[in-house]
Amino acid sequence: MLEKLQQRWKVNGVNLILIIFTFAVGGSLCGITGRKIMELTSIEKGIIWILAYILLITLLWPLCVILISIPLGQFSFFKKYIHKIWAKITGNKTADIPLIAVFASGAGSNAQKIIDYFNINNTAKIELVVCNKEGAGVLDIAKKYTIDTLLIEKDKFFNTDLYIRELQKRGIRFIVLAGFLWKVPSSLINAYPNRIVNIHPALLPKYGGKGMYGNRVHEAVIAAGDKESGITIHYVDELYDHGNIIFQASCKIDEKDTPGSLAQKIHLLEHQHYSTVIDNILKMQNRS
Repeated sequence: MLEKLQQRWKVNGVNLILIIFTFAVGGSLCGITGRKIMELTSIEKGIIWILAYILLITLLWPLCVILISIPLGQFSFFKKYIHKIWAKITGNKTADIPLIAVFASGAGSNAQKIIDYFNINNTAKIELVVCNKEGAGVLDIAKKYTIDTLLIEKDKFFNTDLYIRELQKRGIRFIVLAGFLWKVPSSLINAYPNRIVNIHPALLPKYGGKGMYGNRVHEAVIAAGDKESGITIHYVDELYDHGNIIFQASCKIDEKDTPGSLAQKIHLLEHQHYSTVIDNILKMQNRS
């Protein structure tokens, strides 16, 4: 049962224990507070008293669990949990949409398109932009849209689970790599199995691997004399550009094409397809 809860809530073992403890203590606090308040009223114990007490603890419960969750570091989880309950009561489905973290290292043109797409469609929300480069353009994009940012350090990213805990606290359900140049560590992949996707500017398995990004890819494609190139959207595993392929789209290469002109064609494909594919993946995973 505990394993099912851990999978359902997408938390590690420690957070699961803290969540259960918060439920227990928050429920007890709610009951005690409710009785104390009822003692201050002139209502005699009976049907009306019971109904009033039930209504009172129903209103108190969210406040009590939120209060207890703060010192236990579970505020983000319970904030989202209560939003889910409220969404079911009111029928407001937008309160239960998946939260996405976008990882990027550069200017953020793909991140911009993804943010714009989900701002219009409201099927998911870009909750966080994660960047490994101070001053990167993607940070300015996040600021423009008032999206929280997380600037990560290499040692902590590869040798601790600090950032994994941060993502889980924020309720992140899906990770999108949009020009993120660091290899994703196994610990993060294990924490988000089949929930991390990347886009590569070539038709994998060709022209992938360590060091193959940006113009390096387009230069290699032109040098090889290929007649077409394209994009590959794939799940992320422990190897560079190796995970299961989700989607590919191609474009023709003309004799006059240079790495620069080919890059423009590839960017058009990225902007055209990446957001839609992400949306389709999320819808498919929500149904399963």
